[in-house]
Amino acid sequence: MDLRFTEEDLRFRSRARSWLKDNIPKTARPAHGAEAAQFDRDWQRKLYEHGWAGLIWPREFGGLGLSEVQQVIWYEECARAGAPHYINTTYVALMHAGPTIIACGTARQKADHLQRILTGESLWCQGFSEPNAGSDLASLKTSAVVDGDDLVVNGSKTWTTDGQHADFQELLIRTTPGSERHKGLTWVICDMSSPGITVHPIKTMLGDEHVNTTFYDDVRIPLTNVVGDLGGGWKTAMSTLAFERGTGFIGDQLALYERVNQAIRLAGKTRLEDGTLAIHDSNIAGRLALIKADTMAIRAMTLAQISEIQQSGNPGPKGSIMKLMVTGTSKSLSHLVAEILGWEFMEFNGDRTDHPWTYEYLWSWVYTIAGGTSEIQREIIADQLLELPRAR
Repeated sequence: MDLRFTEEDLRFRSRARSWLKDNIPKTARPAHGAEAAQFDRDWQRKLYEHGWAGLIWPREFGGLGLSEVQQVIWYEECARAGAPHYINTTYVALMHAGPTIIACGTARQKADHLQRILTGESLWCQGFSEPNAGSDLASLKTSAVVDGDDLVVNGSKTWTTDGQHADFQELLIRTTPGSERHKGLTWVICDMSSPGITVHPIKTMLGDEHVNTTFYDDVRIPLTNVVGDLGGGWKTAMSTLAFERGTGFIGDQLALYERVNQAIRLAGKTRLEDGTLAIHDSNIAGRLALIKADTMAIRAMTLAQISEIQQSGNPGPKGSIMKLMVTGTSKSLSHLVAEILGWEFMEFNGDRTDHPWTYEYLWSWVYTIAGGTSEIQREIIADQLLELPRAR
């Protein structure tokens, strides 16, 4: 593959950098609450109005039809400018629900939802994980029965990020009585304002309330909201997770590189207990160098993966390698910054703006679970890439 950017790509980078410099929000995104949801809507609406929404969505569905390489450039420039690039409510809509509806949805579903996602009019959450079916998604119990033209849903989901602010949910449920594991599941569009839905926020160690437990009590969902086939939800869900694990985390991969540069600058002005600048400590400097080398490798692997996606049209299982590597590198970086800052690192009041590094440290643990645990990523790599025999 050719890792050099084309003239068109360079012009795109220049245009993106210039626009972001003039248009990024002047205030930080609120940590949680209705204000955070409104921030998300406003930012997405601004992106849409200025021609930056749905970068790689096909033009026929309202996107810009740009290349994956140009999406990489956009994320790099967002990280450089400190612009919002990973917002839960718009992330699920743009990187999960939208692409899944494009790939598997009906004409009516596309007409009803895609434009509203791009404009920020509708925010989405995910209803996959359950209290006893997180990493083992195929063991989910939330069920539904067909009653006339509706599915009647009962059960619960957990880790429903920003579910209390979402308009719609990508919901995975069991619709075939007596079915087990991957069989008998259905992927549906759930209107979060439907009667019978109760959302309970969970306050996390980060001090925010963006995750929730969601309960469904005789919730009626029209059969027209089924995406893919009734009972064929596992295939649809794998399309969703392929987008997430393939291209959905690209923004995080590239933002990590910028955080390493910030950590290097921090080490250059922070003194350790003995008065030495952290950057002059050989152990710290060596570890920073190794972490930066890892982030450079991640960037190269990202570009290689993008090239493969352009050729095959499918993210494939290699996204699990990227997810695992980014997770591990993020944790290593956070641990090292904690050593550099010392006691200052412990002074966390729940405000991400005042204590960004402490927040990133706590988030690095969340990241080992979100989007599929590290253990699941290793299993995917062993099974689908290395073709190792399963343990008996």
